[in-house]
This record gives sequence, C-alpha cells and structure tokens, in this order.
Amino acid sequence: VSSSHLQLAAFALGTVGWILCTISMGIVEWRVWHVDNTTIISSGIAWVGIWKVCFISYLHVSPGYKEQFCHKFSGYDSSIPHEIYAAQGLLLIAMCVGLLGLTATVFALRNVYMGITQKNLITRFFLVGGCFYILAGLCVLIPVSWNFYSVTHNQSIAFPPSYYMPSSPAAQEAGAAIPIGIVAVILLLLSGTFSLSYRFPVTANAITK
Repeated sequence: VSSSHLQLAAFALGTVGWILCTISMGIVEWRVWHVDNTTIISSGIAWVGIWKVCFISYLHVSPGYKEQFCHKFSGYDSSIPHEIYAAQGLLLIAMCVGLLGLTATVFALRNVYMGITQKNLITRFFLVGGCFYILAGLCVLIPVSWNFYSVTHNQSIAFPPSYYMPSSPAAQEAGAAIPIGIVAVILLLLSGTFSLSYRFPVTANAITK
C-alpha cells in the first residue's frame, strides 16, 4: 500500500480531470462573440460552443423579458469550421478513454489495498490506466488549443442564415470551456505520469530467493 500513494493521487486527479473534460464538452461557452448589430442578438453577445450557438434575444417575447435562443450544429453544415467538429469527436473519445483509465486504476488499487500481490496484474493495470489518462489528455489538448488559436486570430464562421448570426464578430474572446479544458489536460497528464511511475516493491523474501 505504501508504494501506491502516487497512484492513489493519480486516481483522484484523473477523476477531477475527467469531470472537467465532461463539463467543458457540455457547456456552450467556447467562444464569446461580441456583435455590433443588436436587432436580434439583443445583449450583443453570442456564445459559440462545439454543439450549438446561443444568444439572448428580446425579439419574440414581451418587453422586459428575455429568452435564450440556441441553434444546434448539424452534421451537414459545411460552413462550420473543422475545429468544432474535431472537438466533438475528440472530446467524446477523451471521455470514453478517461473512463477506461479510471476503471483500470480502480482495479489495480483494489488489488493493492486488498493485499492481492499479483505483481504483473497490478503493474499492467497501472500502466494501462496511465496510458489511457495521457491519451485522454491529448484528446482534450488538441481541440482546446485549436479553438483557442481561432479565438486569438478572431476567425470568422459563415453561419447559415437561419442561425441569425453574423459571419464575423466585432471581437471575440475565449469562453469558460477553454480554461476548464486546459485544467483538465494538466490533471489528466499528471495522473497518467503518476500511474506510469508505479514500481512493484521488492520484498525481503524476494531478495532472499
């Protein structure tokens, strides 16, 4: 047990990283667009996520009330940039792979804390869990970095007319999903490193033999 403290920390970090990965995938605030025309986008701010785009509008509601309108991205919208579709696929992979990493780590820790001294089994599952964590971290890093690059270069998106979105914002900034994703990457990579560092302890009996 005393030799697996880092791996227990890896499980904790991996769990938090996996949760943050799931949160970043679900929220819409990947890019925050500031627009000049407030006829439909009443607040002047729109949120572009990897699944949909949303904004606040007073157009179809009573005065003094507001409503959030969202348009989900369709698979046949060729105008949607590649980094958004890449983020959809890679974050789904990261969520599944991260869950496999947690499962492998739990199995190895279970053997350690129950005193099941199967060296090869424990070591292999820690190694498998570490590889899964690192792979999940890389799957999050790619879309986060790609979308952050698009934000910093103020790249436009040719939305379909039905979205009521301008093709270019007056300005844009990174939304909450990107820093959450960065933290998830750091935690997943750390947990992978900790899991891969496991070394089965050499007992006195083993040395004698």
